[in-house]
Amino acid sequence: MTPRDRLLGLTVIVLWGLNFLAIRVGLDHFPPFFFAALRFLIIAIPVVIFVPRPQVPLRWLLLYGFGFGFGQFVFLFWAMHSGMPTGLASLVLQSSAPFTVVLGAFLLREKLSVWQVSGIAVAVAGMSLIGWDRSHHAALLPVILTLLGGLSWAFGNLGSRLAAANTVGEPAPMRLMLWMCVIPPLPMLALSAVVEGPTIGWHALGTAFSADAWPSLVGLAYIILLGTIAGSGLWTMLMGRYPAGMVAPLSLLVPVVGIGASWLFLHEDPSPLSLVGAVIVIAGASAAQMRRKPAGTVFSDTPAASPPARLGV
Repeated sequence: MTPRDRLLGLTVIVLWGLNFLAIRVGLDHFPPFFFAALRFLIIAIPVVIFVPRPQVPLRWLLLYGFGFGFGQFVFLFWAMHSGMPTGLASLVLQSSAPFTVVLGAFLLREKLSVWQVSGIAVAVAGMSLIGWDRSHHAALLPVILTLLGGLSWAFGNLGSRLAAANTVGEPAPMRLMLWMCVIPPLPMLALSAVVEGPTIGWHALGTAFSADAWPSLVGLAYIILLGTIAGSGLWTMLMGRYPAGMVAPLSLLVPVVGIGASWLFLHEDPSPLSLVGAVIVIAGASAAQMRRKPAGTVFSDTPAASPPARLGV
């Protein structure tokens, strides 16, 4: 991965780490499923009108949209609404990284070096240390829901990579990300109507402009502009340029930002053991980005065009 792309990846990490604060602020006012639907609906309407659909197979676009958009955020918002602490949510959701690597290896037959596997193992050990230290702050159900969100994100990562690898013509990662946002709103609104009631979410939207509720609109704006358009757009670009096993471990750094931001703004104090775990996560995720050069082989840091990837072959 080039230094420029590593910097872009770290930018995504900061945006996504702060995104958990915005979600917490929004969930203080909006019901979770409606809030998840609203963040995508606001993007989807102008996209359908003004942005041409990328020439990718529909099945990979649907896999990307239902995994990365619908599944991840339904489970994450549900978990945080059920009491998942913000910092711990940012940690547990990064289970998407090992999920992505395993799914990429088994379903896409992507090869992993021993160095990458070792780095991921170290990072997961750091995550486990933080999770063990902080697990008394969350009940079992929110943790399970957040893990399901991480698994959904992993499937979305594969959908993103397969869509990018099978694009007809010039790659269009931003268009791909924007059209991913078209898929979740209707299923999420239907889920909200069934579970939360057909009018609860719309009533919350109508009262969001009051003096007490305006921070929820600021949180929504952050999630849409920085968390989704900027963060997910850059992530989609990186997933299209590099193997899933090289990009996905970067997400292991998100809880470092999330826990730090939760400490600064929400007064969720990290223990010394959590800080040690965060350092281990950084070390492991950094190692997972490297590839040991086999004897007689020269690797280039310039991204190469990826051949079409197919599931199950």
